[in-house]
Amino acid sequence: MPNLVLLLELGAIAVVFAGIPLFYLWTRSSYSIFQKLNWVLVFMTFDLIVFGAFTRLTDSGLGCPDWPGCYGTSNPFRALSEIQQAESAMPTGPVTVMKAWIEMIHRYLAMTVGALILIQVGMAYSKVKMLGKTPFIASLGLLLLVCIQGAFGAWTVTLKLQPIIVTIHLMLALILLACLTAYAQQTWEQMSASVRTLRIRPLPASWLVVSFLFLLMQVFLGAWVSTNYAVLACPDFPTCLGSAWPETNWSEGFSLWRQLGLNAQGEFISPVALQTIHWAHRLFAVLVLLCLGALGLKAYQLSTPATPMLKRFAVLLLSLLLLQVLTGISNVVFQWPLIAALMHTAGSAALVFCLVRMGYWASWKSPIQLKNAKSL
Repeated sequence: MPNLVLLLELGAIAVVFAGIPLFYLWTRSSYSIFQKLNWVLVFMTFDLIVFGAFTRLTDSGLGCPDWPGCYGTSNPFRALSEIQQAESAMPTGPVTVMKAWIEMIHRYLAMTVGALILIQVGMAYSKVKMLGKTPFIASLGLLLLVCIQGAFGAWTVTLKLQPIIVTIHLMLALILLACLTAYAQQTWEQMSASVRTLRIRPLPASWLVVSFLFLLMQVFLGAWVSTNYAVLACPDFPTCLGSAWPETNWSEGFSLWRQLGLNAQGEFISPVALQTIHWAHRLFAVLVLLCLGALGLKAYQLSTPATPMLKRFAVLLLSLLLLQVLTGISNVVFQWPLIAALMHTAGSAALVFCLVRMGYWASWKSPIQLKNAKSL
């Protein structure tokens, strides 16, 4: 159980880190500070996801083997002797000075996002009379989500990088990014003032929802590959070990509740199971590529001079898909280089952001219904 002094020190660090973007917002004159804060949270969460990937890819997840501090302290400086002792005992092990700092910086960024969401809740509450209760209730939901995300961050450490916990941790981070983006793109002040900006919505919402679900499934499969260290289980492309359909063991590969490197029976996980995990990600990638590619082309075709941003996001979506293909292949061909792996994770987060932003122009009504509505 962390002591009170440690919690106060970590809280002070979170306040300092959160104060940096808040000071920047205070110096900017355009838009309201509430709206700017919402977009800063989107930016910070995206950065947190990428740095979390960096933490995982550098094997720094256990750089500080306790939580929330590092050997019971608020920073690695104060735990230097314990870290050096662990590093001396196991030079290639999970605890080194560099890995401890990487892990703690990741936690500092996570605490900063949490602190900013607390400020968002306070600001939304102070604006209840002007904006109504909806922004406040929604911000409380975001606060609950970030608390659940923090709990999985703690379990990631205490359960020693158990694959399903780490995978859910990433999935929740992307869901948080999606929710923060949806929250930020709401024009709360305009809505409260009953100023309705005419929004043209030519994009079928059903296409967007299906694409988003497919993307989340593919992200889960990708995270499952990464957390099980199965990226190089198929070291060639487009085949796997020279086979167009490699040997598979789906029950072992997708047994979710087990320790890192072991199967459900507590034995070392087999190479065939790792091949299965990798192969599933590749197969589903084809389906996701077709689905999101079709959505991007559809959005590009439906965009008009009145919806120039929809066209830009359609181009962005198609560009991100190309980036994902290239970085995914690079991970295999070039033996999992750090930069390609980081770009692959960043591309996944960017795709989530892109799909949510495209939802601004989506409607459940058919194009004929929208045309009839505009003519009334």
